[in-house]
Amino acid sequence: MTVARAATESPAAGAPSSDTLAVETTGLTKRFGDQLVVDNLDLSVPRGSVFGFLGPNGSGKTTTIRMLLGLAFPSAGRVRLLGRALPGSTAEALTSVGAVIEGPAFYPYLSGRDNLVRLDSVGPKPRSGPGSGTGRADQGKRIDEALERVGLAGAAGKRTRAYSLGMKQRLALASTLVRPVELLVLDEPTNGLDPQGTREVRNLVRKLAADGITVFLSSHLLSEVEHVCTHAAVLFNGRTVAQGTLPELREAQRATLRVETPDLAEAMATLRATPGIGLVQQADDEATQANSTVLHAELLGAAPDDVNAALVRAGVRVRALHTVQPTLEDLFVALTGEGFDVAQ
Repeated sequence: MTVARAATESPAAGAPSSDTLAVETTGLTKRFGDQLVVDNLDLSVPRGSVFGFLGPNGSGKTTTIRMLLGLAFPSAGRVRLLGRALPGSTAEALTSVGAVIEGPAFYPYLSGRDNLVRLDSVGPKPRSGPGSGTGRADQGKRIDEALERVGLAGAAGKRTRAYSLGMKQRLALASTLVRPVELLVLDEPTNGLDPQGTREVRNLVRKLAADGITVFLSSHLLSEVEHVCTHAAVLFNGRTVAQGTLPELREAQRATLRVETPDLAEAMATLRATPGIGLVQQADDEATQANSTVLHAELLGAAPDDVNAALVRAGVRVRALHTVQPTLEDLFVALTGEGFDVAQ
């Protein structure tokens, strides 16, 4: 995992090589006049991963995605997609990339299938190889398979004006799957969806990943990343402040021990004197039993059962004690000092 200074360091020994990465950026920078939107961004997205690109609105996520897809030119730095450099091999690289970067828009009076036919007909010719023919029969087969993959086979003949927002989002994903793809880029894929639509899209992302497609998923929702992603990067003010697997990101913050007791002074003194305990703080904003106080003690190697025994020996009345594992929100707040959207 890389945290905070990763964007300015050289790749460490043993870091993934370019041929194992679906997306790689080095020093990626974008300015609009005097405004620095993306600042020296280094990303390493392993092939086969579901990579969460996490950050608050306005942190530079969409601008980064536009540079990845060749829709905006970087002011500095380089991009490699599926081992190919951009912009030199843009057309070749993007042949294997699908993307949904804005809200889905379709012809409302056409059916879901007819919308995909129209989109496929104006797109580039499929690459040669199995399942990539250009005939009408092959096109119909590819479209039917894409609709089946996103669970819309039964609604393929309906006009899209009758589709729910979740169905339209799935149809947008189907449009990226009509041709073979190795990398799928999604910008806020559940934005505006109700809980049912959100579940549908999340389940679909999991299925696509199980099929071997690398998914690069931009979101400002922590729950989005924690539900479906294997890896993540946290973006703040255009810079990566943390990057790694989800377990690595969680472990970057130490676990804490939550102790509920009516004996505040004795508990604090005992905890501070216990080996393997770091910072001890009183939590004033947590609901407790009458006349109780909650303390949080940073675990630096101490075993919770040993801490409990030490408190009991000191005569501290322990009403509750349990370990609190760190979350992505804890990491984000620690690195940026800002709160975060945990909705959905």
